[in-house]
Amino acid sequence: MAFMKMTALAAGLCLSFVWAFAAEAQPLKATGGQPQTVVLGSTDKHQGYRFEVGLTSRGAALTTVALTDYPDLATKDKKPLVLLGPLQSSAVATYSMATQVLALPDLRQQIRLDRLDWQTTNTNPGQEAVFEAIVVDTNNLPLVRLRKTYTARPGQYILDVDLAVENLRTDPLRFYLTMTGPVGIRRESVLADMPKAVATFKDPKGQILSKRIQIRSMAHARSAEDLRLQLRSKPDARLLWCGIADKYFAAILVPIPGPNEAYCEWLQHASTTYANPDADSRLDSGDETVGLVLQTKTVTLAANGQVNSATNYRFELYLGPKDKGLFDREPRFRNLAFVQVIDFAACCCPTSIINPLAFLILAIMKGLYAIIHNYGLVIIVLVLLMRVLMHPVTRSSQIAMHRMSKLAPKAEEIRKRYANNKAEMNRQLMELYRQQGASPVMGFLPMMLQMPIWIALWTAVNTSIDLRGKPFLPFWITDLSAPDALISLPRVLVVPLLGLKIGGLNLLPILMAIAFYLQQRFTPTQGSNGTNPQLAQQQKMMMWMMPILFPLMLYNTASGVNLYIMTSTFAGVWEQRIILNRIKQQEQQEAQGLVPAPSKAVGKPKKKRFKPFFRF
Repeated sequence: MAFMKMTALAAGLCLSFVWAFAAEAQPLKATGGQPQTVVLGSTDKHQGYRFEVGLTSRGAALTTVALTDYPDLATKDKKPLVLLGPLQSSAVATYSMATQVLALPDLRQQIRLDRLDWQTTNTNPGQEAVFEAIVVDTNNLPLVRLRKTYTARPGQYILDVDLAVENLRTDPLRFYLTMTGPVGIRRESVLADMPKAVATFKDPKGQILSKRIQIRSMAHARSAEDLRLQLRSKPDARLLWCGIADKYFAAILVPIPGPNEAYCEWLQHASTTYANPDADSRLDSGDETVGLVLQTKTVTLAANGQVNSATNYRFELYLGPKDKGLFDREPRFRNLAFVQVIDFAACCCPTSIINPLAFLILAIMKGLYAIIHNYGLVIIVLVLLMRVLMHPVTRSSQIAMHRMSKLAPKAEEIRKRYANNKAEMNRQLMELYRQQGASPVMGFLPMMLQMPIWIALWTAVNTSIDLRGKPFLPFWITDLSAPDALISLPRVLVVPLLGLKIGGLNLLPILMAIAFYLQQRFTPTQGSNGTNPQLAQQQKMMMWMMPILFPLMLYNTASGVNLYIMTSTFAGVWEQRIILNRIKQQEQQEAQGLVPAPSKAVGKPKKKRFKPFFRF
């Protein structure tokens, strides 16, 4: 039977809400109203709202959030994209921003409020909704009043949430609350990126730090601490916001500091949770989702009628795209560092290098799009521009590799002669390279220098929301954020052993395989002269492994990314052939005495003037 698989961490978290009741303790109860639903905002663009929010009186919570400006690309009629939904099991649904438990330590009581229908009033239909619940004792005397207000802002991606707690007793009252944050964000398709939780902090020095927890990490968490959105290495860092996100969208919860507070002091901690309704062990069937659970610090309210007999918990809930342009335009988003929700894949390079490069590339892409109006062409033009700019580095690398391949027989002879004397072998090899003006490092150094640029370009294309739903050609690559299926299958197939999911026949990975093969075919190798059979065999294996391995790995990647890789690889092959042809022409002219051979004397060769690798 399908069920929601909650993590052991969530179970451990719930234990903190359970009280050891004394036998004589009488349970409290809460009063509310009739079941009711309320809608704020609208998906009708003429109404001026960015989203439509469905609210329920059950726990005074959000049931769904649909975005006005972004269609669901998986539906034929392109309905508004549903950003948030419930964490659903066979019996229980958990909603966003639900007030779950009111705990009263002095009374040794806790009251479940997420199973209660709160009293509903709608003072400003479509823009504001108010929910109210009152906790009473066994004599029906009121103890606590809770009043939650939701307000949608026209033209903005912000939903304001205000929870007021008032002591109705004649004695002081200690309490704390547990509530859900945003929950229920899902992948747009089974082939899309997995959802995750993220939080951003600021340390005393003003440095912005982030914490991310992937859904697979949640599933393998060993304790509740592993699910906490906290920085163990920076305990003095203060929380700015926490949220959940998929590839292109996010639900960011900002707790508002109290009076005279620079940071939120009333939030004890925020933890993550997840749901896996079909309980598949690989967590890749597409129904997985994540959410947040919050707990406030214990607060003492003065007696009713006195100062400080009530308190307010206020939130701003951002519900929208992961768009750096939007985050930069809004001063509050910029000050809260919302840009941290955009997760670039730094790979083997530091994020301090990749992030600025990726944002620069995104800005260039937007500038090109204003002229070209086709992001597919923008990607191709951007790749060609990068090839032109990096041509001097590429040319140096190709020349160095060619020289090394020509010296392979002599180098192999030295290795055999001094096989028992490593120090002398290395000295002889360095002397050979020095005399011939070759360098092993120069063959790889230019490539290493280019790596951050290529990684930044790849991750910028992969994460740009501007590519979502944008077509390249009307008959092929109709969505640059999805695989380029020429033929779509009625259901996703899984390749045995590989675990590869195939939703259709994708042409770009096949073209990519051809490009990788040609690249390997024309790359100068040290084993090409047959002097080292073992090295030649390894290079032969690489010639076939890359064209097979990489297209399989990238088969379900967004077509915009694969278009970039394929274009870059084909452009690299063309550039490589031009460089090698010029090298051969130079060698032929030197052999015929038409041009002087380059000096092999000690010292640096004379720097040549750069020549473009293309001619008009």
